[in-house]
Amino acid sequence: MSPADASRLDGRVALVTGSSTGLGLAIARGLVQAGATVVLNGRSMPRLDAACRALADEGLPVHARVFDVGDEAAVDAAIAEIEATIGPLAILFNNAGIARRGPVHELSSDAWRDVMRTNLDAAFYTGRAAARAMMPRRSGRIVNVCSVLSDVARAGTAAYTTSKGALKMLTKSMAVELGPHGITVNGIAPGYFRTEMTDGLAADAAFDAWLTNRVPLRRWGRPEEIAPVAVFLASDASSFVNGHLLVVDGGLTSSV
Repeated sequence: MSPADASRLDGRVALVTGSSTGLGLAIARGLVQAGATVVLNGRSMPRLDAACRALADEGLPVHARVFDVGDEAAVDAAIAEIEATIGPLAILFNNAGIARRGPVHELSSDAWRDVMRTNLDAAFYTGRAAARAMMPRRSGRIVNVCSVLSDVARAGTAAYTTSKGALKMLTKSMAVELGPHGITVNGIAPGYFRTEMTDGLAADAAFDAWLTNRVPLRRWGRPEEIAPVAVFLASDASSFVNGHLLVVDGGLTSSV
């Protein structure tokens, strides 16, 4: 198989959680371009409709399913329905995530729980349901969207950093357990990309200056730059990559 053929995803069904905007939408776009049948997910039908229309206008038709990835019963039902109506799930991207910024001593318990539920619990629920479906077929790709903050921390990000650090270790644990069943589990650790989630940071002149001076490429990441990495980890091109966290940060975490 040629490298080009190994990167194709024709005939494979992929679910990307939290994919109505931002990196999730960019990942979904890349998977469709590589031939996958993609299911978008979110909690807002109007936002998903807008994402579906945008991709359809590019000649990239997708499916959409509204469900809360933090609700384990809803996750189990949704993945069963996708398998029954669209096809066997071959690829799962756990991308849904939120951030609640603030000093740790001022962080509310509700904010802490919201972040853990969305960033960590949801990845467990969807990963578990996907694994149960994939194991009898002895094949599958699960990719957890972690963060550079899976390994390092910034002030004001205690909940987010903790959730993403735990997600990195969930990735490794799943890789060890599911590898014998032909399923690979890997993580992507994005640095700072210009998305809806980071609009506030980008608007902060001091933070923007700090970031662009710290990143060796001297800029923010562009969402479309995550897509080729996503396709690699979803495809046969990465068939012997398992339990790995692939950092995509322009060199941020290599700089001091």
